[in-house]
Amino acid sequence: MTKRLVVRHVTRYKYANPVTLGTHRLMVRPRDSHDLRLLDATLTLSPPGEMRWVHDVFGNSVAFVEFPAPAEMLEIESVLVLDRYPYVPPRLDVDPDATTYPFIYSPDDRRDLGPLRENHYADPKGLLDQWVDGFVMHKGTDTLALLADINEGIHKGFTYAARDEEGTQTPVETLQSGSGTCRDFALLMIEAVRHLGFGARFVSGYLYDPALDVDAEGEAVQGAGATHAWAEVYVPGAGWVEYDPTNGLIGSAALIRVAATRDPAQAVPVGGSFTGAADDYLGMEVEVSVTAEGA
Repeated sequence: MTKRLVVRHVTRYKYANPVTLGTHRLMVRPRDSHDLRLLDATLTLSPPGEMRWVHDVFGNSVAFVEFPAPAEMLEIESVLVLDRYPYVPPRLDVDPDATTYPFIYSPDDRRDLGPLRENHYADPKGLLDQWVDGFVMHKGTDTLALLADINEGIHKGFTYAARDEEGTQTPVETLQSGSGTCRDFALLMIEAVRHLGFGARFVSGYLYDPALDVDAEGEAVQGAGATHAWAEVYVPGAGWVEYDPTNGLIGSAALIRVAATRDPAQAVPVGGSFTGAADDYLGMEVEVSVTAEGA
């Protein structure tokens, strides 16, 4: 059944004295698709600012905001109302030539995927290569089973550890530490499958968990109650298939896609700067809730 969801995302910056706010870049509005319909989107700024919308190189909606006056606090509130449609598994849709790995993308797919098939992070000792090669048991491996095994290998083989610092660990850092956040696990999945020749991209958005609804029971999944990140892998015939290694999910209707990019640095939900004294910055607070309408 279609699920109507309400997403509230608040980012709040506090300063000891009025500071001059630089241009802020906001990536909080999803695009309509066959699996997600945006019904309403409200973006509220305090203090108010002058906003302009653009589409980035990937077609994501991005807002740039200019603030005319200094401020001691900046609050950005995004409220979305959307319908999330059920997920249909891709098993019967995969092109016959791609049902087993290794396979070769068509010339058009190779051209269009371009750098999405290339590794972007150094692996001088081959740690990533060795780790992911262990999932390929023989030629003719079932493609979807291989991708599911890698997804589950990250989910069960690494420890989820929330981190407030900005940025994303490199795949080698995640392998060495054995832990990470959702964005770290998504990047590990992406670079791992790129090593195997797949096209993959980074996805940012939100995660709906019924256990967090009012009066709901049950254990919350990792990443709910915050912005979330996962990977998409291009499989001929099935298209972009979602893999959430943080929770071991594949194409779940709980995933609410906002933006898809080549690299995590291109998918930051809120980014900006200020001009003031170094000790003026008092910190940032982020509140995210995803609930069923009426819950």
